[in-house]
Amino acid sequence: MPAPPHAPHPRGRVLVEAPPFPLDVVADALADTGIEVETASRPWSGDDIVGVLVWNPLTAADILGLPGLEVAAVCGVGVDQIDVDAATGRGVWVCNVPDYCVEEMADSSLALLLALARGVVELDRSVRAGVWDDHAAGPLHRIRDIRLGLVGFGRIGRAVAARALALGIEVWASDPIVPAEEIAAAGAHASTLDDLLRSCTAISLHAPLRPETHGLIGERELALLPDGAFLVNVSRAALVETPALLRALRSGRLGGAALDVLEVEPPDTSAPAPQAARLIVTPHASWYSPQAEEAVYRRAALAVRDVLEGRRPAGAVNEPVARSL
Repeated sequence: MPAPPHAPHPRGRVLVEAPPFPLDVVADALADTGIEVETASRPWSGDDIVGVLVWNPLTAADILGLPGLEVAAVCGVGVDQIDVDAATGRGVWVCNVPDYCVEEMADSSLALLLALARGVVELDRSVRAGVWDDHAAGPLHRIRDIRLGLVGFGRIGRAVAARALALGIEVWASDPIVPAEEIAAAGAHASTLDDLLRSCTAISLHAPLRPETHGLIGERELALLPDGAFLVNVSRAALVETPALLRALRSGRLGGAALDVLEVEPPDTSAPAPQAARLIVTPHASWYSPQAEEAVYRRAALAVRDVLEGRRPAGAVNEPVARSL
């Protein structure tokens, strides 16, 4: 195992991305290190900044502007917003917290699917608009009649499968790096993506965002789905081509969709939240519980502490080059 590229660092500052979340959790995790912990709005500067806790993008220019930086800890699972190559070349560790909210994400995925199938949000909207009509959401579906296709079968996909199977839902899964026998052992039917789309009446996305998965679900893929199918995305917005999704909803081809992630968050006047009948949009909240919130900041901060005390950090996603002394 390669040695950490830094000696223990007794001084400096660690910045936590603004707006502030539980700064006290981070400070507690870094207590007795001699490190100052503070929240600061971007842009960041200062050669005494040795660690950052982020959830927004960290570019090569950002990293270059922090010459003392030793570790960037992402307060979340994905690291697609971080220029990992630039960090590696500058001797900066990049860490994530890959499993802090598996239960919450799986719970939310299933909750959104059930809300679509039973028309919960549409019926609530209709009552609030002064309508009293038990058919206001269109046809409602028996949960056991759903065939759920999971696109991605990692930690969260497997947790969704376990919950769905417990409700009597038939589960299919597509994942290019998970062996078919492993999927079968979890109680799901292994499938190619196209066969899954043709065969399943609901799909839930749990794939990482990479160049090869950008726009994974577009016009062609949506056309493969059975009429009236549902789509749930709590993973990454860019996995889905949003204009194609809205066209499929407005044409009636899709029975409903639920999105917890948007390409611009929060939405603004230049990129407003998408609108369509039978579309549920939630504010990137599927990860959240008080327990998950505490865990993600504490574990990210402990990864920073590892680096500053000369240890390989938990959750490391790179092997940074050694800095010259």
